[in-house]
Amino acid sequence: MEAYLEANDFWEADEDEYEVPKLPETLTLVQIKNPKEKKTRKSKAKAILFAVVSPEIFVRIMTMKSAFKVCNFLKSEYEGDERIRGMQVLNLIREFELVKMKDSETIKEYSNRLLSIANKVRLLGTKFPNSRLVQKVLVIIHERFEAIISF
Repeated sequence: MEAYLEANDFWEADEDEYEVPKLPETLTLVQIKNPKEKKTRKSKAKAILFAVVSPEIFVRIMTMKSAFKVCNFLKSEYEGDERIRGMQVLNLIREFELVKMKDSETIKEYSNRLLSIANKVRLLGTKFPNSRLVQKVLVIIHERFEAIISF
C-alpha cells in the first residue's frame, strides 16, 4: 500500500500533519497552482486507496475522511499488533520447516512454495536468509534423488 502511494507520489499527502499553506496576498502563477495541487493530492491519495480495496473493505472505510486514517485502519486491521505478527511469523516458520515436496511436484514448484512462505515472513518484518531456502531445497533434492546422485 505504501509502495503504491509512493509510486504515484501521494505518500506525503497521506500524513495527517500535512497541511496546505495559506496563500500570500501577491501571487504568482506558480503560487496559485501549487496549493491547488497539494490540496488535491489528499483526495487523490484517498481515491487510490478506495480503488484498490475490495468492495467488502471499501464499505468499512468509505466514511473515513483522510487517507492517513484509512492507512492506519488497514494496518491495524490486517497487520495486527506486534504479538499477532509474532504468532504469524512462528506459524509461517513452522509451516516452512514442515513442508515436504510432493511426489508429483517439480523442484521449481517446490522452491516457489518455499519462497512464498519466506516472503510472507519477510513481509511481517522478520529476517529470513536465502541460505535457509537453499539448505531446505538441497536436503530435499538429496533425499529424493539419492539413487541418481553418484559420488
